[in-house]
Amino acid sequence: MVLACALPRAAHAAEGVEIKRAYVEAAEEGYRLGAVYGFELNHGLEDAIQFGVQLYFTTEIEFTRPRWYWLDEKAIVARQTSRIWYNVLTRQYHVSIIGSVQQSFSTLEDALFLIRRPSRWLVAPRGALKPGETYNVTVRMGIDRNYLPKPIQVNAFNNSEWRLASDKKTFQYKAE
Repeated sequence: MVLACALPRAAHAAEGVEIKRAYVEAAEEGYRLGAVYGFELNHGLEDAIQFGVQLYFTTEIEFTRPRWYWLDEKAIVARQTSRIWYNVLTRQYHVSIIGSVQQSFSTLEDALFLIRRPSRWLVAPRGALKPGETYNVTVRMGIDRNYLPKPIQVNAFNNSEWRLASDKKTFQYKAE
């Protein structure tokens, strides 16, 4: 009975994105998010990439400051989107951080490594947080189906193979 209860959870965890590590660090130019994600593409998503469908992965971060007299204050809300696609002519996988860098890889696994371990992302400028205050930081990551072509979007919203997302991970950060 115990084994039967544990199996559905293990199967569900394999289908989603696991936020293995997430932290915020202060830098000269502002606050950076460092994160490590764990996930595998299922067969349907791998096939989609092989047939030229571009997949978009969006990371969302939110800093909120608890207040006793009103709703929590949202200090920072930021999003970063990465795109992965396959070029049949060059037989290379490409990953781009929208508005930033683009790199090419010879294997899908190498391309996914960049998405699973993105570079530390500047989420806010230096003066965006009040020094000494403690903030609740919420991070989530997954496939953004809104970027898909419309015919594929209809299928993606109804097909569980296209639901690759993490649960929210919340931790506290004391601003420096």
